[in-house]
Amino acid sequence: MLDAALKTQLQGYLDHVKLPFEIIASLDNSASSDEMRELLEEIAGMNDKISFRADGVDTRTPSFLLRRTGTEQSLRFAAIPLGHEFTSLVLALLWTGGHPPKVEAAQIDAVKALEVDLDFEIYMSLTCHNCPDVVQALSLMSVLNPRIRTTVIDGGLFQAEVEAREIMAVPSVYLNGEHFVSGRISLEELIAKLDTGSAARDAKKLDAEEPYDMLIVGGGPAGAAAAVYAARKGIRTGVAAERFGGQVNDTLGIENYISVSMTDGPKFAAALEGHVKDYKVDIHNLQRAEKLIPAAQPGGLIEVELANGATLKGKTVILSTGARWRNVGVPGEAEYKNKGVAYCPHCDGPLFKGKPVAVIGGGNSGVEAAIDLAGIVKHVTLIEFGAELRADAVLVKKARSLPNVTIITNAQTTEFTGTNGKLDGLNYTDRVTGEAKRVEVDGCFVQIGLVPNTEWLRGTVELSKHGEIIVDTKGATSVPGVFAAGDVTTVPFKQIIIAAGDGAKAALGAFDHLMRS
Repeated sequence: MLDAALKTQLQGYLDHVKLPFEIIASLDNSASSDEMRELLEEIAGMNDKISFRADGVDTRTPSFLLRRTGTEQSLRFAAIPLGHEFTSLVLALLWTGGHPPKVEAAQIDAVKALEVDLDFEIYMSLTCHNCPDVVQALSLMSVLNPRIRTTVIDGGLFQAEVEAREIMAVPSVYLNGEHFVSGRISLEELIAKLDTGSAARDAKKLDAEEPYDMLIVGGGPAGAAAAVYAARKGIRTGVAAERFGGQVNDTLGIENYISVSMTDGPKFAAALEGHVKDYKVDIHNLQRAEKLIPAAQPGGLIEVELANGATLKGKTVILSTGARWRNVGVPGEAEYKNKGVAYCPHCDGPLFKGKPVAVIGGGNSGVEAAIDLAGIVKHVTLIEFGAELRADAVLVKKARSLPNVTIITNAQTTEFTGTNGKLDGLNYTDRVTGEAKRVEVDGCFVQIGLVPNTEWLRGTVELSKHGEIIVDTKGATSVPGVFAAGDVTTVPFKQIIIAAGDGAKAALGAFDHLMRS
């Protein structure tokens, strides 16, 4: 089942198991059950503290339960967790076996303190790079708290169940039988959603913070770089981030960050946060900024109001709130989001196996999506607004060579349509002839660029016609003491490495402002 390298790697991990536990499998006569049995028997044979039974009676087959001896722990995998989920399997085995998780003590205490019965079901795909974080967070919760049950379900293995629940995007989490959340969510975010009093406690704590010499709003590459450069100057530094790592968390492969040959988004985001934590920086995560209040007089404090009602203050402020995927902005898009309209082909592509799909956008991301999807789905229709595809020539050549990819240019998408709550196609206008046309698809992946997260700044700092923050060569904005960096600004070429350099520049610019003020 496992190749020699994976066996050696897994054996090394399982040496850390301290407490005995059982793997209880519920199997049938399918090939998937045979595959699962082989995997689980190999695992049990690697450590005498792990025992395997195949007498489970769960209604989902194949599946297996992990249960530490003498506990009521309930963590079940209705999946053969390899691919992107192999790490999730390893961690689940280690945590069940008593190996301590690398999680802040406050979060562990918060999970243990949840005094309510919670039954989670998480639907994932083995090719989804956003799913492991959610799988691992829910798995850990079920290991820490016996009142929390978690079942991890491979949507590709249980397609009938996915179709019955009309799940068209992963990860998708159900709580006590009702839809709870879709998309990537961290342990910290899950705790905040379940512990209804946490927002008020956070607000009270944040209001008590002393003013910062440099307050950074946003925790992506720009914000992280700014924090490191500020902290190294020995000044009081704080970061308020809605999600540390920002959009990097949703990036599959990163191969163009100089000195790092290859990594993935979640791993890179964790490295950013880890580097910032090497310094004395206050990180306030899960905090969304809603209002910027400039200093009342020169040299005064700048205020940032947060969504939970708290206010943070700084002598200088760096805005690095990044950007998000751009919507098409036509009727039906919001209605069929996660019901056929999707934005992550790597995450949700397997859910459309053997079905026709469309991709909107002829840049690199759009053409790459079409190429990736072509190996999974029945047919891909690539739709581009302009007269030519804008992607690199090598990508365009590859896409045109695929027999199940159709490319349509000069096409303006006008509407997404659906039947019984699911997407069934899209309408577009031929920009040359003016003729209305239609493509019938079960899924559509939108890949048309980014929009800056600046709605909360309108009327405060000067913005470009595209909504980007206008900055000078040092990152200064139109408001004294307020600087900006990264994808949220007018700086061209939205790339991770450029955002990081931009964050360093803005921090140095803000520090220069502090010295001169």
